Amino acid sequence: MTALDNPYARSREPVYAMGGMVATSQPLAAQAGLAMLREGGNAIDAAIATATALSVVEPSQNGIGGDAFALIWNDGQLHAYNGSGRSPAALTRENTGLGEGDAMPLLGWASVTVPGAPKAWAEVHARFGRLPLERVMQPAIHYARNGYPLGSVVAEYWRRGIATFAHLAGPEFAAWKETFLPAGFSPEAGRVWRSEAHAHTLERIAASAARDFYSGDLTAAIDRHARETGGYLRAEDLAVHRGDWITPISTDYLGHTVWEIPPNTQAIAALEALNILSGLDLPDSRDTVESIHLQIEAMKLAFVDALAYVGDPDHMQVRTEELLSPGYAANRRQEISETACHPEAGAPSKGDTVYLATADADGMMVSFIQSNYLGFGSGVVVPGTGIALHNRGNSFQLKTGHPNEVGPGKRPYHTIMPGFLTRDGKAVGPFGVMGAYMQPQGHVQMMVNSLNYGLNPQASLDAPRWQWTEGRTVRVEQSMPAQVVQGLLARGHNVIVSPDETGFGRGQIIWRNAEGVLCGGSECRADGQVAAF
Repeated sequence: MTALDNPYARSREPVYAMGGMVATSQPLAAQAGLAMLREGGNAIDAAIATATALSVVEPSQNGIGGDAFALIWNDGQLHAYNGSGRSPAALTRENTGLGEGDAMPLLGWASVTVPGAPKAWAEVHARFGRLPLERVMQPAIHYARNGYPLGSVVAEYWRRGIATFAHLAGPEFAAWKETFLPAGFSPEAGRVWRSEAHAHTLERIAASAARDFYSGDLTAAIDRHARETGGYLRAEDLAVHRGDWITPISTDYLGHTVWEIPPNTQAIAALEALNILSGLDLPDSRDTVESIHLQIEAMKLAFVDALAYVGDPDHMQVRTEELLSPGYAANRRQEISETACHPEAGAPSKGDTVYLATADADGMMVSFIQSNYLGFGSGVVVPGTGIALHNRGNSFQLKTGHPNEVGPGKRPYHTIMPGFLTRDGKAVGPFGVMGAYMQPQGHVQMMVNSLNYGLNPQASLDAPRWQWTEGRTVRVEQSMPAQVVQGLLARGHNVIVSPDETGFGRGQIIWRNAEGVLCGGSECRADGQVAAF
């Protein structure tokens, strides 16, 4: 398929370049990464410049107080980094006052786990970066100090945040309004927002390689705010935080290898779904009832397994290898019929996010994702710092014996997941689709679009999406062909045609061909951009 053959093009065609490329959901952040490449930096320098800039220019989705993961291709090898934080030592079911089967709070201190993003920025840069960290983070500091105009999509998410956070009572929430809704500011496209507190905190992180966040003045500020407002997080929790270099997990699909981060992320659901699909004959046309039905059914089965078995790997009773075994995929495949099923977890043997992709001329490629989880996070902002603490602890379960049961010092089930594609031991490139539980579903759809149907990165991202939510219910975009919607209804699916694009994720893709040409696509559902030279 050529660029002009994109049947789903909404506003853009893919971008081709050879010097370097950055794809992300906000143009200023993409340009920050591109500037590092032009200065002689590599794909990691570009990734960290973009990621830290995103913490400022898209704070409705991520921030300094969130988590991060990375997949890095360098010198013929894929490296994986888990930058998720653990729960505070004081976060126990007894301390929350919640009972068996209750839901963890979405807002407030009980949803806060240790932020891992600052250490992730510093550690992946220390291992692979070329330019000084202080230079790499300068664009983020510049936009925080001098301000930037909001884009239309960011402004809309900001307004939704105001509806959630602006009226929250309690001293722990007071700094949210001071930081994100200062006097005279309203979140409209073109309005300028700035935060000296963000700038100062980012300067401290850059100058100390994040040490000040985990054992310095920033640590003391976080500890003090928690103690004064009834929080669980303490300086000791921050001091013992570590990110981990880990072995990525993968599966083979149509002559390619799809790579993901292992648990505690939900990425295993995408790989299990691809394993199930690999034994099915998808029709030649993407926009058919049969193709969409089979994808939905495979995803359902994989997703309920992830929700049942994934948590902190130190507490999982089912081994990753069992969930990804060919035999288990074959057993699950037999459960797919011509009609929609109500999925239940199988029985294997026991044992608001931002995404960016970068590539440089030397062959390094980076898949990087970070998040404050839902919206602006927990609503808890540390006064005078711009640190909006994430609400990742909301993912914990209050079910005795569940691998993701709430408890001290545990990494929760994590929704964010960067992806990477290789073929015959060579890099094809990074891809990702952000958006909570849409992410593994988005990864599967991008792989099917690309590998089964040959769509280029932009066409793959532009194609109509579906999202399984529960039982037999599936949401689809308005652009989904009418005959597909009608066919799904006939097969027993409860189909909801969404009035807008909210909830279907926002993705980025960069592929490299045998000649070293980069081809990038950026999400049409965001303010995103592919920046390249």
